[in-house]
Amino acid sequence: MATMSPSTLRIGYRYRPGRLAPDYDAVVIGSGMGGLTTAALLSDLGKKVCVLEQHYTAGGYTHSYERAGYEWDVGVHYIGEVGAPTRTRKMFDYLSGGDLKWAPMDDEYDRFYIGDKVYNAVAGKREFRENLVRQFPDEEKAIDRYIALLDRSGDALSAFGMGRGMPPLAAAAISPWLAWKRRGAYRRTTWEVLSGLTDDENLIATLCGQWGDMGLPPKRSPFMAHAMIARHYLYGGYYPIGGSWRIADTIIPKIQAGGGEVFTYAKVDEIVVEDNRVSGVRMQDGHLIECDCVISSAGVNNTFKHLVPEEIASRNGYLRELETVEPSLGHLGVYIGLKGTAEEIGLPRTNYWIYPSHDYDGAVDRFLGDPDAPFPVVYVSFPSAKDPDYENRHPGTSTIEIVAPAPYAWFEKWNDETWGKRGDDYEVLKAGFGERLMDVLYDKVPQARGKVDYYEVSTPLSTNWFGGYQEGELYGLAHTGERLEQDWLRPKTRIPGLWLTGQDILTCGVTGAMMAGLITTMSMVGPKTMGPLLKRIYS
Repeated sequence: MATMSPSTLRIGYRYRPGRLAPDYDAVVIGSGMGGLTTAALLSDLGKKVCVLEQHYTAGGYTHSYERAGYEWDVGVHYIGEVGAPTRTRKMFDYLSGGDLKWAPMDDEYDRFYIGDKVYNAVAGKREFRENLVRQFPDEEKAIDRYIALLDRSGDALSAFGMGRGMPPLAAAAISPWLAWKRRGAYRRTTWEVLSGLTDDENLIATLCGQWGDMGLPPKRSPFMAHAMIARHYLYGGYYPIGGSWRIADTIIPKIQAGGGEVFTYAKVDEIVVEDNRVSGVRMQDGHLIECDCVISSAGVNNTFKHLVPEEIASRNGYLRELETVEPSLGHLGVYIGLKGTAEEIGLPRTNYWIYPSHDYDGAVDRFLGDPDAPFPVVYVSFPSAKDPDYENRHPGTSTIEIVAPAPYAWFEKWNDETWGKRGDDYEVLKAGFGERLMDVLYDKVPQARGKVDYYEVSTPLSTNWFGGYQEGELYGLAHTGERLEQDWLRPKTRIPGLWLTGQDILTCGVTGAMMAGLITTMSMVGPKTMGPLLKRIYS
């Protein structure tokens, strides 16, 4: 792959009213994976689509950024199910025109430091099982029962997606069948299910070692969400060659080919509703883009609390519905640049998950009650080691990223301040967290000491500033069992002309948002129109 210049990371076309087409068939708010997928599929169905992104670059959590000669992703740490012609891989291939390539991580793609013990996850269903049995030889029956539950979870997940994509009346008609598909374990918490299989707390902790991928520890997460993530990575992790920004970069041409465009620096101030029907969007600069079809990929809280007029949101019941869900937890990020390549320093293509003990829920409670308590989880990723093209773009360097949970409330008083100008108290607080996380890194990756050339710390306020969120939520709505039961979280809204897409209407993560884009498109155009396109995607 040719070396890319830094300017290519700022993808999309800067918004100016004069650059808009005279009319569009649809307007998409937000260029995350759900918004881009919906826009690309509609474009292939002959629609001219305008995508509006408030950030300086497109991609949402799939975007990358550069600083001080280094490059980091902000949300794509690894993707599963792309090493074979799965439905996930075929969808990525279709959206990118085959231009998006993937590099496998190490066979040991996840390593779990649980107190003073170390366990791991190994790629491949048979290898995954055998590795678990080696680590827990007395728990073979429990491990086999667990894998059987993962095998059966595909039906539950498909039924869940089908229910979200169907019109409300049709979904209600088949609700007994949908409920039957999601029976038993798939309506219980992860802890309830796993503790019914085994009383070995270290085995349970190992099976739940990826709980940070959805933001909820086992006593608070639904087993269906746990199974979705475990299945997704069962055959290992992969990283986009060229960096995570390549995801949006390879999808945007499909939107442009349909006559549409992706605009950056394009902040929407309001979804305009007249006679209880969408008529367009009003931009922050006051310009009105008229369109009777608006698709929000900005999250349901943003959509109904900040974009739809309050009276309209209230009249249609959305303010009441929002009381039944909650935002996911915020996070700290540390973005580290090192002198020396990943190979020279010995950085792995394995993710590190670092826990103080196997009591995940207790560790979260202690931390939320006392910010000086140990971090309940610290995730360490090595993007430059995962990306075989990184050295071509940034020779002689490497990068590490750290992610740890942190509630928005700890930083809320600075929310109205400008990024980079929040004052000394904020910088001191942020630096303290950063130093503690660097100490965790050096404990597990001692060879990085002395090689660090640059690092910076982000907080939930960074998520708000750059991602357009309100409470620094990493995964949109929290993936609680109650959230999965909310039937109003579907593409078609009660406001004619307004549609939803993205992770809030399905499940978290890049792949969840991408499949939400597929479901939104299907809901909009119907199965008859969508059928030929699905054949092209999955043939």
